[in-house]
Amino acid sequence: MPSKACSVALAGVGAYAASQAFVGPVASPQVGQQQQVRSLRQGGQAAAQDSSSSSTSAVGVLALGATGAFAAAAQVSQRGQRRAQVARQATAVAEKVFTKMPASVKPGVVTGQALVDLLNYAKENEFAIPGVNIVGTNSVNACLEAAKIAGGPVMVTFSKGGGQFIAGKAADNTNDAACIAGTVAGALHVRAVAKLYGVPVILHTDHCQKAWLPWIDALLEASEDYFAKNGEPLFSSHMLDLSEEPLEENIAICKKYLTRMAKINLLLEMELGVTGGEEDGVDNSNVDSSRLYTQPEEVWQTYQELASVPNGNFTVAAAFGNVHGVYAPGNVTLKPEILHSTQKFIKEKLGCKSDKPVSFVFHGGSGSSHEDIQYAIKAGVIKMNLDTDTQWAFWDGVNQYTKKNEPYLQTQMGNPEGPTKPNKKYYDPRVSLRSGEQSMAARLVQAMKDLNCIDRL
Repeated sequence: MPSKACSVALAGVGAYAASQAFVGPVASPQVGQQQQVRSLRQGGQAAAQDSSSSSTSAVGVLALGATGAFAAAAQVSQRGQRRAQVARQATAVAEKVFTKMPASVKPGVVTGQALVDLLNYAKENEFAIPGVNIVGTNSVNACLEAAKIAGGPVMVTFSKGGGQFIAGKAADNTNDAACIAGTVAGALHVRAVAKLYGVPVILHTDHCQKAWLPWIDALLEASEDYFAKNGEPLFSSHMLDLSEEPLEENIAICKKYLTRMAKINLLLEMELGVTGGEEDGVDNSNVDSSRLYTQPEEVWQTYQELASVPNGNFTVAAAFGNVHGVYAPGNVTLKPEILHSTQKFIKEKLGCKSDKPVSFVFHGGSGSSHEDIQYAIKAGVIKMNLDTDTQWAFWDGVNQYTKKNEPYLQTQMGNPEGPTKPNKKYYDPRVSLRSGEQSMAARLVQAMKDLNCIDRL
């Protein structure tokens, strides 16, 4: 598939990043979609031709009688109408444009230059995108529904454990086989439905420590295969969390992976400092509190190395007291001023005009105050992670449903309306799960308001 050569700016933006831009192949993420639309249109035209020749077909089946001939002609006409309708629907999805977003950003999964444009647009307009951990199609539905309601982009995030859960806890997980298969399957599912919600979607993976790198290696292979067939990677971005390793090793491994990822237009998120608390098998509850706060010099050292990678796009999760989970007030001390001082430090080092040369991400967003979130966004935060709050919201939706309908959820038959009345419509899993989806979507819409991610399309 031929690709277009275009200048790809580094995600760490500013005058320096612009001057260091590299020319690399960036195939349009709409190529496959346009081919599908053309195919559907041709199918519709072919169906119309079939319909116009239906009289000839009728002559050929006179032996069946007039009724059979008319039925055959009607079936041909109906097929033509259905094909034309599908073609029109696909064309409408493909041609939808956003009036506020950069022209490269379209509905559906966003990758490559379009992703860089989206993140830069978020930083320039001081809003952040929610990065939401999901564990199945129900939480995916809630993410996409919230984005549609709010009118903003969303990041769907797969963890290693979430991938295994999607594959099924009984599946063979030798060499992370279930974790890999579930994550890939989840990504393909999101790609299949994302455009139907009419919003930009970032496909991302969460914390990957050093021992879990084989999981990322397999996902990169999946993206490389997808890129060869479709001109874009399967995922939009991956996160490497090597914050427990020495700084030099952290940077070196990230640079090695970014070099590979840049060849297929994948963005890297890397972590400096440690996010406290526990999440999805990573427990930093007892870490030295000094490691919860990143120093500007560490970010500058990282920036220099990663910005030197041709076509390399990256974001930095610099710790400023972040903790996974929800804790009592006073137990967590966020210092977003660290991000402001870091931007100032790097701007001086670069001698650039931009006040925010680095694109930061905010980990451990659940339970954070509105004031801290807003101050962090002003420092160049373009994405905030959410998991604990959305987990609770989903459960609370299911829990409230069961409380409300408790008399109908005790037996298959028999309820306050009579001993022989069936309860199937109450215990159908789709009903309670839908309540979970709606509750999680509502919590996400509130989060998007806190992140200024409302009416951005």
